[in-house]
Amino acid sequence: MSSIAPTKHVAIIGGGILGVSTAVHLLREGASVTLLTERGLASEASGRSLSWLNSAGERSTPYHQLRLAGVDRYRTLYATDPGRDWLQFGGGLMWNAAGQQDVTVARHAYEKSVGYDSKLLTPAEIAAVTPGIDETAVPENAIFNPGEGWVSLPDLVDFLMEEFHARGGKLVLNAGKASVMVDGGRATGVETANGDTYEADAVLVACGAATPAVLAPLGVDIPNSSPVSMLVVTKPVDHEVKAVLNTPRAAVRPNPGSTFALDHDWYEEHITEHADGSFDIPDAVVQELADEASKLIAGNPELKPASWKIGYKPIPGDGEPVLGETGQVPGCFVAFTHSGATLGLIAGELLSGEILTGNKHPMLATFRPGRFS
Repeated sequence: MSSIAPTKHVAIIGGGILGVSTAVHLLREGASVTLLTERGLASEASGRSLSWLNSAGERSTPYHQLRLAGVDRYRTLYATDPGRDWLQFGGGLMWNAAGQQDVTVARHAYEKSVGYDSKLLTPAEIAAVTPGIDETAVPENAIFNPGEGWVSLPDLVDFLMEEFHARGGKLVLNAGKASVMVDGGRATGVETANGDTYEADAVLVACGAATPAVLAPLGVDIPNSSPVSMLVVTKPVDHEVKAVLNTPRAAVRPNPGSTFALDHDWYEEHITEHADGSFDIPDAVVQELADEASKLIAGNPELKPASWKIGYKPIPGDGEPVLGETGQVPGCFVAFTHSGATLGLIAGELLSGEILTGNKHPMLATFRPGRFS
């Protein structure tokens, strides 16, 4: 017997991957859903994410297991159509700066110890496992993780929204800053900036780095460590790169249309935030990132930035995801995490189950928002 109430209505604040994924999973289970987004879909972090699908390096065991489940769901989606140009599994390649060889070896040993597919390579061995890399950019050694991939989140959001509309979801674009309505201590819906209200049996707050600010008036305190970040998309260029590259001066992934998506953190101090919430960065710094990326690619093609987006990268205060119902306001759920791309599909699946049944999923036990109170 299912414990799902008939046509439970859920309002979701946030049109990024976490909000959209949860919405679609809810609709699949027969719920009715209103999805509200401040501006457009994928207009914040989901529109400027490197969206590398992985669980590389060292982290808590529950987080590692959740990320592995996240990658698994993308594998399932990928298998339905391996030809999609916005979801590919070409592995991940990382290396550290010169003199950090021991750090790379230790990372490889840790990955092997948890059963994560990890190959420690000399520069000369890279070409045999993944194409299109300039091995002279690698100072000592590199790690190749064959099971990793990447997704273009705006394309995935578009793909999921087709199902959202087909299943009768209601979309409210340009709602401005929305707030959670509370009555008798419970979440009862969402109010938009201009006073429109949407009643609901449950509310999910999934608006990236803004999530703690939306929850604060409810007495829900979630520490926020979200830094300012930038994603650059290049003009099209001929290349053979399949892997996501994480290197000391540039992170690079293939992107639809023979372009690259680029990011890093060394230029954070060059970003200026204005009073109206907009950001600036000198064009020369954007080009410098593109030049750093060019050094990694065989033949060192000239990379020209076509566009770039700047904003806050969602990272909770302790670095771990915040997923589940708030203790202070029953019926109000949270999805706030650094790894929004990797967790996008699995988090939507598990949260929708909790919202509809009230049964807490064991994989989310350590990620509840109540851990901060």
